[in-house]
Amino acid sequence: MAGWVRALFLSALFAFGGALPAGAQAPSAAQRTQARDIYQRIIAFDTSVAGAQTPAMAEYLAGLFRGAGFAADDVHVLPLNGAASLLVRYRGNGSGGRPIILMAHMDVVPALRSDWDRDPFTLVEENGFFFGRGTIDNKAGVAQLTSTFLTLRAEGFTPTRDLIIWFSGDEETSGDTTSALLAQHRELLGDAEFALNSDAGGGQLDTNGRGISFVLQTAEKTYASFTFTARNPGGHSSQPREDNAIYDLGDALARLRAFQFPLMWNDTTIESFRNTARVFPGPEGAALRRFAEHPGDRVAARTLSRNVSLNSMMRTTCVATMLDGGHAENALPQSASATVNCRIFPGVAVNDVLAELRAIAGSKVDVAPLGPSNSSDASPLRSDVMQASARAVHAVHPDAVISPYMSAGATDGIFFRAAGIPTYGVGAVFIGDADDFAHGLNERVPVSSFYEGLTHWRILVMDLAGAN
Repeated sequence: MAGWVRALFLSALFAFGGALPAGAQAPSAAQRTQARDIYQRIIAFDTSVAGAQTPAMAEYLAGLFRGAGFAADDVHVLPLNGAASLLVRYRGNGSGGRPIILMAHMDVVPALRSDWDRDPFTLVEENGFFFGRGTIDNKAGVAQLTSTFLTLRAEGFTPTRDLIIWFSGDEETSGDTTSALLAQHRELLGDAEFALNSDAGGGQLDTNGRGISFVLQTAEKTYASFTFTARNPGGHSSQPREDNAIYDLGDALARLRAFQFPLMWNDTTIESFRNTARVFPGPEGAALRRFAEHPGDRVAARTLSRNVSLNSMMRTTCVATMLDGGHAENALPQSASATVNCRIFPGVAVNDVLAELRAIAGSKVDVAPLGPSNSSDASPLRSDVMQASARAVHAVHPDAVISPYMSAGATDGIFFRAAGIPTYGVGAVFIGDADDFAHGLNERVPVSSFYEGLTHWRILVMDLAGAN
């Protein structure tokens, strides 16, 4: 979760009260040791595209579940295109409703040893942090969920509904393992009611290590890229003409720069605007409040549009990100192209955005999709999930304020939402903005935050699938 998101919701207020459930106790010394051992072992697997060790990591984790007494028929390693995913079913008695999916991803982005201060594929505990590639994105979630399942199983706990772990193998790249699960192995999920995603949401620590805010992801914008291409017969540069592929492309991009997609909103953005009105002083705070009270208010939107973070929460955005043109310095260009990346508001069809881009580009520039894209609607703000999340957060960070949010990026959650399974980003990691290096050098997680995440997940499970 990006640092600006935590800052944006610093003073949000979406708190749900209630007594803490019985499962609120801190993890035992034995579970802490178990979770750390799992964490250390899985960090050592280079599960980047280059390392290609998601199959080995999946088999290691599958062995832990089988060794803990999970039936072989409930532990599935699913190979796909050199990667692999893992699905584990913790069977309940059925009295509490339909299954819940608990998600994480095993793969990581690449890390070059020469760039890092420490070996990125060795878990190092130093200065109050765990260092290593994937410590925050997303092997903390994998280790915490695995340890939670193993511990509850050892305690003889029977959930009131089936709990299904889903560890994907290529979230950082194609998302094919999750797509294949939903298209080819949907029966393994049964009639799952919703999913809890450890790869989204999370909390912010202040400089004193106090948890001050938590955002719960309930929506994701669609990631889609397009190519703008202008073509021309070209010719000798000594005889320039008015028609020029580079100029035609430039004109189209200038029109794109000036264009704004229509204002949009959903329950998540309205609730988050209402909450974050408290953190913004002056005109921005007033505009947030006004937009929440009168969705689509154009006066408020003009003020909010000047803030790039807030603007991205109100509409689809498209921006030029790459350029390529010409073939020789002494020749008129025969082609020029640009990559345009869009983050599309939930519920908007990619083809509708494509049609708008073609209208903007005009007749001299071709616009085409650059690879596949995936879209989904926002998840409803379920009171049971919101309340359970609040109890999980407040068990460790009683002063943290909580708000839903919409992510401009994407996770595996977008596939589940598109398949009709509401998904909620409730990741357990609390971290300070200055220490958030997901995808970057010297990725880290506070040691205390990792262990506190065990309490977080236990409470969520006990609250949503434990005996009342």
